[in-house]
Amino acid sequence: MNDHNNKENPRSHPNIQHNNGFAVPPKKTNSTLTTTARPSSVNSKATTSKVNNSIVEKVNNSEDEVVYPDHPRNDWTINDFEIGKPLGTGKFGRVYLAREKKSKFIVALKLLDKKQLEKEKVAHQLRREIEIQSHLRHKNILRLYGYFYDEKKVYLILEYAPGGEMYHFLQKCTRFSEEQTSKFMYQMARALKYCSAKHVIHRDIKPENLLLDGNGELKIADFGWAVHAPTSRRKTLCGTLDYLPPEMIEKKAHNATVDLWCIGVLCYEFLTGNPPFFAQDDKSTMRNIVAVRYSFPEYVGDEAKDLVRKLLVKEPSNRITLEQVLKHPFIITYNKNKDEM
Repeated sequence: MNDHNNKENPRSHPNIQHNNGFAVPPKKTNSTLTTTARPSSVNSKATTSKVNNSIVEKVNNSEDEVVYPDHPRNDWTINDFEIGKPLGTGKFGRVYLAREKKSKFIVALKLLDKKQLEKEKVAHQLRREIEIQSHLRHKNILRLYGYFYDEKKVYLILEYAPGGEMYHFLQKCTRFSEEQTSKFMYQMARALKYCSAKHVIHRDIKPENLLLDGNGELKIADFGWAVHAPTSRRKTLCGTLDYLPPEMIEKKAHNATVDLWCIGVLCYEFLTGNPPFFAQDDKSTMRNIVAVRYSFPEYVGDEAKDLVRKLLVKEPSNRITLEQVLKHPFIITYNKNKDEM
């Protein structure tokens, strides 16, 4: 959940980052744990815990769905995991690299403090996040295998993304090539099309909420602001300022087209290293967004510009669809050998 969104640094969060720790073992092996100490902050004497969902389960093996080792369990406790290095820290807890003892399966284990969740009155938001993310099965969406809890903490069992956080990768590269941007946008569009079919709106797409797997493929993470909205229009102001669509700033009702706006902003940031509407203060940024006022550096190609312009449209109903994104020349040029969903 969005325990990372804070006023001090709205562009940073504790999602899984790249750290040296365990190597992800091949499936069905019995590799031993590396010499990574168990963090002292983790209580190994957990009380009786409850669980929803299994850490691993088999699903249909298609291009978009991933098969995981089949070790069903329904009684997880913290004692079932070997805990490795911390991967990040947030307002409500920490994320650790971990390995399930029997299956040797590597995961990211997110520990959330129950008192803090109750104090901030976000327990309902966490429940919604778990309910949504645990039912999503797509290779470009971070898996939530399950969760359990004891007297003090809630534990989320997440897929480990060894490539780290997209935001840090973008900072390291300064900006992405058009080919790399196109490939990431192709993966984003496919994943969001899958979400749309499940009536899920993410509402907080940004580089900080994207991770990379070991092959450099994108993973959408952090569904803290996501909603399941088959028909209704929403009015909640949520997300990150640089990525807010005009309808949210103007306090109008919104629907799934907010994610189209967000990937337009994302595409621009991938291409240039900066969000399109950035200004020296928040009010100026909001004015730029409402006016859809931005410009491209000279090095951005015409096809890339065209895709961004067709997504960053003030009137939500006039934004191109995800199907049209997948058929756009900027996407097709660099993804010719891949089929659409």
